[in-house]
Order: sequence, then C-alpha cells, then structure tokens
Amino acid sequence: MTRPANPRTSASIEFVRGAIATSLLATVSVIMPVFIPNAGATELMEDNPKAVLDEAWQLVNREYVDPTFNQMDWLAVRQRLLSQEYSSTEAAYDALREELQRLNDPYTRFLDPREYSELSDQTAGEVSGVGLELQRDDETRNIYVTAVLENSPAAANGLKAGDRILLVDGQSTERISVVGVARLLRGEESSQVTLTYSRGNSEPRTVILTRARLELPTVAHRLKQVNGYRIGYIRLDEFNGHATEQMVAAIEALMEQNAEAFVLDLRSNPGGLLSASIEISRLWLQRGPIVRTLDRSGESSAISANRTAITDLPMAVLVNNRSASSSEILTGALQDNNRATVVGTTTYGKALVQSLYGLSDGSGLVVTIAHYYTPNGTDINQKGITPDIEVDLSNRQQQELFSNPARLASDQDLQFVQAVTALESTIQSNRTDPNVPSQLGRSPD
Repeated sequence: MTRPANPRTSASIEFVRGAIATSLLATVSVIMPVFIPNAGATELMEDNPKAVLDEAWQLVNREYVDPTFNQMDWLAVRQRLLSQEYSSTEAAYDALREELQRLNDPYTRFLDPREYSELSDQTAGEVSGVGLELQRDDETRNIYVTAVLENSPAAANGLKAGDRILLVDGQSTERISVVGVARLLRGEESSQVTLTYSRGNSEPRTVILTRARLELPTVAHRLKQVNGYRIGYIRLDEFNGHATEQMVAAIEALMEQNAEAFVLDLRSNPGGLLSASIEISRLWLQRGPIVRTLDRSGESSAISANRTAITDLPMAVLVNNRSASSSEILTGALQDNNRATVVGTTTYGKALVQSLYGLSDGSGLVVTIAHYYTPNGTDINQKGITPDIEVDLSNRQQQELFSNPARLASDQDLQFVQAVTALESTIQSNRTDPNVPSQLGRSPD
C-alpha cells in the first residue's frame, strides 16, 4: 500500500473503516444469521415492517444484558410497536430506534440495511470495493487518494496516492462528503464503477473499475532503530476478522529482523470482535487469565491464555482515550498479567459486549449481551484503564501526530519514545543474559 508524503485530514477509507463501527466502539461477540420469527409472529406479513420490529423486540427480550430493561415494561414496548400503523419502512425503523433509546444504552441500536452491511463487512475484515483510501484537503476541499490497496482493482488500473477524484459514476465529488464518495465506490462484487480522476496538471482520466472482495488491512508494522535498540512497532487499527492472522505475520516478520522488544500501538482503536481480542491476547500471553464475562443471568465465563504465545520478548502498549472495548480487553490482559508496560492516557472505559444480529429484511440489531472484567476483576466501564506510565498529549499534539502516519513511532511521538525508554533496562538485561536468545520462536512452556 502506497501513501503520499503529506497526508491530508478528514480521512475516509473506502477499503477499511466505515463510520458505523467507529461510532459504536463495540466489542462484538458474534455475527448471527438472519433471525427467524417465532410462532407468535407468524400472523405478520413478511413484507410488513412490523415483522422486523417484532424480530428486534424478541432479540432484545431474550438477549439484553439487563433483565429489567432499564426499569421499562418491555411487554408494553412490543404493544406500542405493533399497534401503530407505519407510513413507510423508515417510519417503523424510527419507532424502533426511539424505543431502544429508552434502554439508555448507546451500544444497543438498530442498523438499517446499509449500516448493517457496512458493519458486517467491517467486522469480517472484508469489503467489496476498488481499494482506495480517500481524504479531503481542508484548504482546497478536493478529495485525494492517500493510499491504494495492493492487488486491488484501483492498483490494477494504475491509480496512485495523490490522485484527485473528480467524478464517481458521473457524480461530481465537489459537494459529496468523503464518506459519501467512499460509499459510491463500494458495491456488489463484480459490479462496475466509473471513476474520473486527475494527476498533477495532466488532463482528467476516466477508468471503469470492477469491484472485488478485498481483505481489509488492519495491522501495520516496521522495525525501528531507537538509541541502538531494535524495536518492533506494530499498529493495530481494529479487531476485525483478519486481525489475528495479520498480527501473526507482523510479529513473525519483526522477529526475523531480530527485534529485541515490541511496542503495540492501540491508540484510537475502537474495538471490534471479541474473538479477535482473545486470539491476539494469546499471541502475546503464554499463560494467565484474559477476560471474564458476566451475562444477564449472572453466569460467569472466564477465558485464559492457552500456551500458544509467539514471543515473550519485552513489550509496551500504547493507549489513549479512544482506545476502547476490545482494545481494553487486550490491554487489561497484558497489564494485569505483568506482560506489558502500558503507556499513554486513560482508555475509553467500555466494558460491555455486543452481539450483531441480522434481521429478515437485511437490517440488523446490535444488542449488549454481557459485561466484562479484566483478569484482576476490575470493572473498567466508564472508568477506563490507567496506564502504568502516563504521557498526556495536547489536542494539537494529537492532531499533528495522527494526521501524518509517518510521525507515529518517531522521535516526534512522545508516547512511543517513553515506551522505548521503559523497555531499555529489560532489553539491556536480555543482552547480557546468555540464556536469552536474541530471537525467539514460540515461547517456552
């Protein structure tokens, strides 16, 4: 994937993250198949929006973590939903959203078909598109390509970082948001989209791209030489369906380059799949508890490492106030088991688990089904995880840092610099210990 030297702001990534999952800050436990209504709903016509309302009501009634439904009469909610006449499907959707808001839970929410499709793609780690990352220049208001996914339709047709997107299927991008342009580029696999772009001062070019199913890159890594130390830097953007395999590849690649320690960057990572957070925890943690969940019936489920860690080299984790949910599960597991030093600012504080359900009309529902606790039994909800080493950044420092990916893990990244400092003594100790090899395979039992 190629990037320009001067990335612009207001990013929207056509082949990676949609706005839906980021706003959810969700730990999604599982993607469920289409829900089948029970016998009590058979009298409702399939094309009647009330059927979908009843599906959604039943799911919340059965799965929601709070059996009191925020002290609401949930049966009365069903009566209200099914007794009304709706002028349109959207009107029915709005009525359902209004009732769900009464739960006072921002993570339990209804998704229209487009939102459900986007979130399903995002958690799966795949999307049908052309492979472009887009950003709007704040000064000129033009939309530019900032990255092109390797082996994508866009790459095959010669698009490059820095190209300006002018038209998508004949629609000017001048008054369309970056997210709107990204959505225009997505579509059914094997369908086509016509794109007009310009490069530098050259005349506009028009290409027809055939959309393809693309794996979303969520892990980036590079070896950093800092004060004579070989630091393996890994940034994880979200916990999607391909995050674990990409994390394995990153760790192994850095170990082949003789990394002496790792810095795992979870800053502004909003979460994702619960299963991915557990799998990735096990890549770093040889033994010990990872997380404990508690459902509506009070049933507790504890999950632990399973002796499959790839490395036991020293590590630090970078977090900030937008590191949430699955990021906090991983951070809590590493911190409570004394596996890593946590550096940065207090995390978001979301200790709730959701399930994602598909409804019969293509819409979906996200339902909070459990509460989770860190290995030490800490409830971090609305509190977050306090770093071992606090390094605060001003709003301006954060904006400057994250607006240019080249600054991450550089001497301009104060949190990264502090993380390396925290690792130095352990690296030095390992260098002088003949029993510690410079490169490890799977951790010893």
